[in-house]
Amino acid sequence: MPQDLRNVAIIAHVDHGKTTLVDAMLKQSHIFRENQQVGELIMDSNELEREKGITILSKNTAVTYRGVKINIIDTPGHADFSGEVERVLNMADGCLLVVDAVDGPMPQTRFVLRHALQKMLKPIVVVNKIDRPSARAAEVANMVQDLFLELATDAEQLDFPILYANAKAGYAVADLQDSPRSMEPLFEAILRHIPPPSGDVQGGFQLLVASLSYDSHLGQIAVGRIARGRVSVGEQVARVARGGVTTLHKVTRLFIFEGLSRWEVAKAEVGEIVALAGLEEVAISDTIAAAEGPEALPAIDIGEPTVQMTFGVNTSPFAGREGQHVTSRQLRGRLFAELRTNVSLRVEETDSSDVFLVSGRGELHLAILIETMRREGYEFQVSKPEAIVKVVDGQRLEPYEMLLLDVSEDAIGVLSENLAARLAQMTGMRSDGQGRVRLEFKIPTRGLIGFRSFFLKAVRGNGVMNNIFTGYEPLRGELKATRTGALVASETGVAVTYGLNNAQERGLTFVEPGTLVYEGMVVGVHARDFDLNVNVCKEKKMTNVRSSTSDIAIKLTPPVRMSLEEALDFVADDEVVEVTPQSIRLRKRVLSSDERYRLGRDRARAVAGR
Repeated sequence: MPQDLRNVAIIAHVDHGKTTLVDAMLKQSHIFRENQQVGELIMDSNELEREKGITILSKNTAVTYRGVKINIIDTPGHADFSGEVERVLNMADGCLLVVDAVDGPMPQTRFVLRHALQKMLKPIVVVNKIDRPSARAAEVANMVQDLFLELATDAEQLDFPILYANAKAGYAVADLQDSPRSMEPLFEAILRHIPPPSGDVQGGFQLLVASLSYDSHLGQIAVGRIARGRVSVGEQVARVARGGVTTLHKVTRLFIFEGLSRWEVAKAEVGEIVALAGLEEVAISDTIAAAEGPEALPAIDIGEPTVQMTFGVNTSPFAGREGQHVTSRQLRGRLFAELRTNVSLRVEETDSSDVFLVSGRGELHLAILIETMRREGYEFQVSKPEAIVKVVDGQRLEPYEMLLLDVSEDAIGVLSENLAARLAQMTGMRSDGQGRVRLEFKIPTRGLIGFRSFFLKAVRGNGVMNNIFTGYEPLRGELKATRTGALVASETGVAVTYGLNNAQERGLTFVEPGTLVYEGMVVGVHARDFDLNVNVCKEKKMTNVRSSTSDIAIKLTPPVRMSLEEALDFVADDEVVEVTPQSIRLRKRVLSSDERYRLGRDRARAVAGR
C-alpha cells in the first residue's frame, strides 16, 4: 500500500477562501522558484474564473511535505457547478471542509459535506478568515459540529480535527491561542488524519474516469485515480462504457500531477491520480480496466438538472455578421462536445433541426456555457431559462431551492414583497445585532429566475445571495409578473439622439446613438406593463425657422448596460437573447410589429371564446 501518498479534496461554499487556501499550500510547499511571480488564485487559471472570482472547473495539483505526496483536488464552491464536485470526490480519501469564520455553514457547505460523508471521506475542518473583524471562529466551529451531527452516517465521522486559518496571510493553527506561523499545522493534520489510499496493487488494473482534458498532440486525456492494480505506458487496456460496451486501447502516454504541471512517468500504481493518453472516445464515468477480464466500477452518480432553455441558430436580420460559427451543424457539434466534460449538462434535439433544448443546474451554469461559446466565436440565440417540471404518478412536480440572503435591515421589506410575488416562503430570520440580517426562504426555482438582478438593485450591491436545490415538490400557484413591458424598435436603421430622446420619455433605453437596430429588437424597458413600439431611428426635421435653443445638444440618460446574466434574467417568454462574440441583444421572437399584433389579437379571442 502506498503510505507516502494522500489524496485530498478541498470543498467549501463559494467565497469561503478555498482557492486562496490552495495558494498558501502551493507556495509553502516550495514548488515554485524563490523569484517566481505566481500571483494569487493560482488554480483559477480559466479567464472566466478570474473575471467572476469563482472556481468553475475542478482541478488537480500536488505538493510534497516531509516525503509524502499530497494530491490536492480543488473544487467549485457555487451550487450551479456542484456536478464538478460530485464527479471528483471519487478520487479522494479525505477532504478539507473550509468554512468562513463569519458566515459559518452555508447551503453549499451542507451539500458538499453530505456528499463527502456519503463517500466515507475522512474530514478535516478549516475555519478560515479568522482575521475578519466580525469573525466568530469558536461559534462557527460549534455550528459545524452541529452540521456533522445532522449529516454523519457513521459514528467515526464525528471524530474530526478543527483548524483555524487565515489563508490570505498563509497560516493555520490548531488552537486560537497558538501563535500564527505557517500552514505547517494543516500539512501535519493531513498526514495524521487522512488515510493513505487503499486498494489491491496485485489485482487487475481499474480506474474510473473522473475528468477529461484535451491536448492538440495527444488527443483526449482521461484523468482518474487508480482503484486497483498498476498501469504502464504501452500497455493494452479496456474501456468499459456506461452501457457495458468494451473497446481495447493502448496507453500511449502516462502522467502524474506535481505542482501546476503534469509529469510523464512510465508506470503508476494503485492510489495515484493519473492522466492517460491514447484512449479515444472516452467519457466521464467510463471504467479503464485490464484488457483481460475487464470489470466495471460503479458509475458516478450525478444529480439531475433543474433549469432548461433553448439554444438556436441566430435568425435576426444581423445573423452571420459577427460570428465565425453560425450554422446548426456547428452549434450541434459544440453542444454535444460539451457533454463529454460537463457532466451536469443535458442536450436534447427538438422538432426543429435548428433548435436544441439544453438543461443545467442553474442560470449561472448555463450562462457560463453561453459566455464560453460566444468567446469561441459562436453566434446563436437563447430563450428565457425555465424550471424543469416532472410528472410523477400523475402529479406535476417542480424543483425547489433554499435561498439565503445576507442584507441590511432596511432591505427586508422590499425583498420580502418581491419574493412573496415569486411564491417564496420565509423559513428563518436572524439578526447579528449590528444592522445586518440573514433571511432564509423556501422558493420554487421558477420564482428564483430573474430575481438576482432585482436583488442587486434592491440592496445596491450591499448584500449576498446564495441558493441551493433542495428537491422536487408539487407544482402550485402562479407567479405574478415582476417585469414591465419593453420598448421595441419599429424600424431598422441607426439609433439617433432625437429618436432615443423620445424613447426615454417612455422608459429606460439599452442602446446609444450610432447603434445599429432592427425591427423587433428590444431597445429599452417601458415604464408601464405593456410593450411599446418606438422609432429610435427618427431624426429631427429641418425647418426654415431657427429658435434660440435649436443648437443646444440634447442630453440623454446613459443607456442601461446588461451583462449576459442580467439579459437572461430580464428576457420575457416571447423574447430571446441574441448572442454573438461582439454583442448581446434582446429581441422579440416575432420581429414584425403587425404580426405580433395579429398574434396577440388571436390569442385574446381564443381566451374570450373559452
